[in-house]
Amino acid sequence: MVGIKDVARRAGVSIGTVSNVVNRPHIVSAATRSRVLSVIEELGYVRDESARQLRAGRSRIMALLVLDLGNPFFVDLARGAEQAAHDAGLNVITCNSGQRVDREESYLALLAEQRVRGLLLSPVDTSGGALETFRRSGIPYVFVDRKVPADEASSVSVDDLAGGELAGRHLLETGHRHVAFVNGPKILTQCRDREQGLRSALDGSAARLSVIETAELDVVSGRDAGARLLGMSPRPTAVFCANDLLALGVLQAMVGAGVRVPDEMAIVGYDDIEFAGAAAVPLTSVRQPARRLGQTAAELLIAETPESGNRPAHRSVVFKPELVVRASTQRR
Repeated sequence: MVGIKDVARRAGVSIGTVSNVVNRPHIVSAATRSRVLSVIEELGYVRDESARQLRAGRSRIMALLVLDLGNPFFVDLARGAEQAAHDAGLNVITCNSGQRVDREESYLALLAEQRVRGLLLSPVDTSGGALETFRRSGIPYVFVDRKVPADEASSVSVDDLAGGELAGRHLLETGHRHVAFVNGPKILTQCRDREQGLRSALDGSAARLSVIETAELDVVSGRDAGARLLGMSPRPTAVFCANDLLALGVLQAMVGAGVRVPDEMAIVGYDDIEFAGAAAVPLTSVRQPARRLGQTAAELLIAETPESGNRPAHRSVVFKPELVVRASTQRR
């Protein structure tokens, strides 16, 4: 492996001069800078960034740990976080827990060892010992897509109770009296809140609620839930799903069985990912501002790092969801 000493020896300069060319090129004469850069290119030298950061006592890398990178919602969230980080001269590494507690624990331990500048976390479970261990590392962190008390940490989220209510009221207003809810893992606060919001909307009405739980929040689980819906008697006339991937899977099951959407089965999703509007039957969905979530969370995290020069009080930012009505609930 080519080191800084090799570059200095070949260029006939000191190690300090090579360091200046790499880190402070403006203080090196043009002729010397050109000679050193030529040697760097010739030898293929790459500076040891981790060692440099260790000496400086700080990192330029933020981490983002999310539930599921297979969900376009989290991809958009990551784009927002990356934009805020890049604007601040930082970089982001993104990790995927896959909704698994053990994988989340492994990443938290690794990120603490690597002394990242800060962490944006969409957790599987906030009560685990791994998160408590990470807290003791002293690395600042911000919860994203999860609300927590401001005295614990900063967080950026969407009001999922209101989102569930939006979906429930819409289905009541369009005449449905037997509604199904396809939910994901109950360990996730988002899933619990969306179901609670739906129940709140239906309370006091004549509508009946049936709940189907899935182990994952993906299209395959949605197709399986759709098959279970088809086997129900009496069959619900509408279904609200905990996210758009589940809803797209339910839609596939309905279309495959010849069930007309929305005339025989109305479908509402959650997140309003790009694919929702492009589905075979464009999907009504509760929209979350994914990029704004990521960007806002990253900005809060940057403000809380010691390098910012101040340590503001924790903040809890909650965005309001929006119902986007499309063909999957609009009867002709």
